[in-house]
Amino acid sequence: MTTAVANQITTMKSDTAYSNLQKDRTTGMQNNSNMFLTLMLKQLESQDPTQPVDNTEWLSQLAQYSSLEQMSQMNSGLENCAKYISAMYDDMMLNSEINQTLSMIGKDVTLKIPSEADPSKFDTVSGTVTEASFENGSGQIKIGDKYYSIENVISIREK
Repeated sequence: MTTAVANQITTMKSDTAYSNLQKDRTTGMQNNSNMFLTLMLKQLESQDPTQPVDNTEWLSQLAQYSSLEQMSQMNSGLENCAKYISAMYDDMMLNSEINQTLSMIGKDVTLKIPSEADPSKFDTVSGTVTEASFENGSGQIKIGDKYYSIENVISIREK
């Protein structure tokens, strides 16, 4: 039983040591919010009792620590905000493409597609869109019996 507890404590120490060594990718500083307080306590233990450190110096260090902690939290909040905005943008772009593709049904369109005979040249295809689908995240429209990407559309007309 005692060995199991000792093993658990050793594992916890190893995990803590490992997490303390992880680097913050934005600042390069150790990602340990207790580092400053640990250093401050060591400084208190090591100071000369006949000449203690001035209170204003301690207050200055605490203010710097507080500012650093607030900036770290703000940075984390901004990163979350950026991720949220990016996800919203991606969703809006997908919805926009869906709306564009669906709005072409029943309309006459002209497409410019690479020539099957010579891929360096382009052919023009015109016709009425009879169907819309989505393949691999891209809108596809059906003209006649073939599907084309909406990226190839060069004009849309009311029928």
